[in-house]
Parts: sequence; C-alpha cells; structure tokens
Amino acid sequence: MSQECSHDCNNCGAGCPSNYNKESMIEHCHPMASVKNIIGVISGKGGVGKSMVTSMLAVLSRRKGLETAVLDADVTGPSVPRMFGIQEKAEGDEHGIFPVLTKTGIQLMSVNLLLENETDPVVWRGPVIAGTVKQFWTDVVWKNIDFMYVDMPPGTGDVPLTVFQSMPMKGIIVVTSPQELVSMIVEKAVKMANMMHIPVLGIVENMSYFQCPDCGKSHNVFGNSHVDEIAARYGIQNVAKLPIDFALASAGDKGMMELFSGNWLDSMSDAMEVAMMK
Repeated sequence: MSQECSHDCNNCGAGCPSNYNKESMIEHCHPMASVKNIIGVISGKGGVGKSMVTSMLAVLSRRKGLETAVLDADVTGPSVPRMFGIQEKAEGDEHGIFPVLTKTGIQLMSVNLLLENETDPVVWRGPVIAGTVKQFWTDVVWKNIDFMYVDMPPGTGDVPLTVFQSMPMKGIIVVTSPQELVSMIVEKAVKMANMMHIPVLGIVENMSYFQCPDCGKSHNVFGNSHVDEIAARYGIQNVAKLPIDFALASAGDKGMMELFSGNWLDSMSDAMEVAMMK
C-alpha cells in the first residue's frame, strides 16, 4: 500500500478489501431463480476434504426436507458430481442453464457437468475461471433453494474473492486438518472472511482422529488438534471433528455420498440452519 492505513475508509483511495462497497458489487441471480441462504465452504489449502464436507452438509439439509443446492466453484478441480454419482450433463435453453438433480433432489452445478469428458482439464486463467463461477450464479435457474452450499477452491485467490463480492453470502464454513502448518493457513482464510465482513459459522477439522474398530481407542494420526484454539481465538462457536473413516471415504469414491451415516456434522448443521432462519 502506498499510504499508511488510518482505518477510516470514507476518504481512502486504497484498494484494500475493507474499502469495497460490498453491496454495490452483488450480482442478482437468474430472474427465474430463488435462493434464500448461501453458505461458502472454504479451506486454506487443498486436500483437507472440503468437497466432502460440502457434500455432507448438503445431504444433511436435504434430509431435513430443505430445498438444497451445491454450486461447485472449484472449476479446475471439480469433484462434487463424482461424489453424488452424477453422469449426465447439464442442459439449458433460451431461459438459462438448468442444474442437474441428484438422486435425493439436490440441485447441482459444476463445470464437469458441461465438459465432454469429466477428465478433461480446465486450462483457463484466473479471470475466466472467476467469470465462470459468477455465471453459475447468474445464469443457472436455481429453483426455490433454501440452502445453497458453494464449494470453493482452496486459498484466498480470485474465485473466493469473486464469490464473496458477487454473491450475497450468509456465512462460511472453514475446513481444515490437524497439522500445525494447516492451522496457520486456516487463520488466513478466517481473516479473509473477516476482511470481507462475512461471518464464519463454523470450523470442521477433517481427519481429526482414527478410532480403532477393535479397542475403540482414538489415535491422532496427523498430530494433536488445534481447531478449538483457533475457534476460541476468533469467537467461532461451532466446531466439528471428522474421523478418518473408511466407509465415509468409500461413499464419496463410489458416488454414494447421499447414503453416508454419522452424526459428526449434525450439531453444526442444526445451529447453522437456526441462525439462517432467524
């Protein structure tokens, strides 16, 4: 920055995130669409199970009878369609693009639903990727959605910034794993959300422990958890810890995420929905 921050944005010309007029940058969804609550699912780095957590939260909302959607904003690494066993492609007409429905009726849009082959790489530069994500919001006919979960790529780059600025986010869920280094990266994601004035609704620590099926003892395979410390530091009340669970991983690999069992995210899902419905 060329000038020292005075924390008074009214007369400041610097382009820092806190100086953006967030409301003026919000894009309207498709004229035929209706979305009440948008929750972003983010992570500071890749490989922590962000897409799995997104899918699980969507499944829990749908099981409660809520109209639910997943917008897969991880354009270069889309995995949500595979987790739901989706093979068909999205279709559209002169009105717009229509999301694909999962077996239980979750509305889904991902770049893999538009590519000829799901293994085709998306070799696009950042602005094109960010523009595609914005089109998933403005050009898709989302029908009467109570909760939309946005699965974002890792980090704090173009796409998270585009989503935060152009969509009326109600809050975010941060996904992490127990390693010491990851804890530092998580704080970057939390601070970005705070800069954009978007509340952090909860933190999910994936691969938190492994519970031995024989003796029942829990083992911290990737080190001791730090998620409670981070949550306390930033006043985040909802914390969930997911184990290393082979059945859960298998459900995602086989496209059967809607059949997963486990109550690890139930409390967070309930608290989030109560907060949003106020």
